[in-house]
Amino acid sequence: MIDLPPPEMSRLVRIDQISAKGTEMKVTASPAERAALADRFDLVEISALDAQVTLKAIAGGTMVRLAATITARLVQTCVVTLEPIEAEIDTRFSMTFGGGTEEDGGEIDLSIDDEDPPEPIVDGAIDVGEAIAEHLALAIDPFPRKPGTAYVGVEIEPPEPETKPNPFAALARFHEKKR
Repeated sequence: MIDLPPPEMSRLVRIDQISAKGTEMKVTASPAERAALADRFDLVEISALDAQVTLKAIAGGTMVRLAATITARLVQTCVVTLEPIEAEIDTRFSMTFGGGTEEDGGEIDLSIDDEDPPEPIVDGAIDVGEAIAEHLALAIDPFPRKPGTAYVGVEIEPPEPETKPNPFAALARFHEKKR
């Protein structure tokens, strides 16, 4: 088993504290958490990171549905000019946590029509903070460009095709010498 570093923004929620009617929570990243996440995602800075989260027990309490809205302000590096650019993130996501019961061997039935398989519940809790961090990473522009900047590529001439000698030319010369 690989030992992973602890999440930069952990918010563990015990599943036995989540009701079927839903549990709401607001998550605001601290300055230290924002700095650690900026380092993790190779950003200049994350100046704000907030999420409004709703957790709801489903499937008789064996699974939890998480729905969240993330808002963030961050600074990235332009891939063309290498200048800092500000960006705002406003995204929504939902995901399911859970697994099978001990009676069915811990297995769950998956369908090709399902969105994604459920994320595991570890030690009776889910990490809402890490789910927010992962979905923030998905919302970040991987190739940010400063407005009005275009990439001007360098044209490279294709190399001249290498001409290989005809192997039969030597045979033809040999045949002509024989005559």
